[in-house]
Amino acid sequence: MRWERLFEDLDAQVESDAIRVREAEVADRTRHERAQIDVQSRLLASVGAGPIAIRLPGRSLHGVVQDVGPDWVLLEDESGASSLVATAAIRVVTGAAPGAVVPSVVARRFGLGSALRGISRNRSVVELVAEGVRLIGTIDVVGSDHLEMAEHAPDVPRRARNVSAMHVVPFWAFESAHRVRP
Repeated sequence: MRWERLFEDLDAQVESDAIRVREAEVADRTRHERAQIDVQSRLLASVGAGPIAIRLPGRSLHGVVQDVGPDWVLLEDESGASSLVATAAIRVVTGAAPGAVVPSVVARRFGLGSALRGISRNRSVVELVAEGVRLIGTIDVVGSDHLEMAEHAPDVPRRARNVSAMHVVPFWAFESAHRVRP
């Protein structure tokens, strides 16, 4: 009888050890998987979901995520206005949907420069914020790591006579841009 209890006790210990090892392995794999998730994947899970708040240096933007690139987020506010936000400028995101979505190969390649070229092509007057400095005008050129902006009043077209200054803005300084409605 004592031998049977001894063997039962040993079996229970072995089973308990196996469960602990399995739980530790699952926890380790979970940590490893989570370590592979980047901001783009987290924000992709929020596309079309409820509103979020994006904290930038000195201000916050609120809205619904419309699209996400490897280094930018397109956010639409309650009035329907869209803002292009550089992920490098984001300090905190509040209200993001749970989980993550793996970006497609194309989405991984559609960087900030490509998004800014889209804005430049349609010649819209935008308010651009770079390192806390607000500029209003038209994006003329988008290079590999910078943009060139012609500053002018929001209610006049981009013409040489209306341009008050030309600015070169490195991507690392870019925070956000949104169309100005005259």
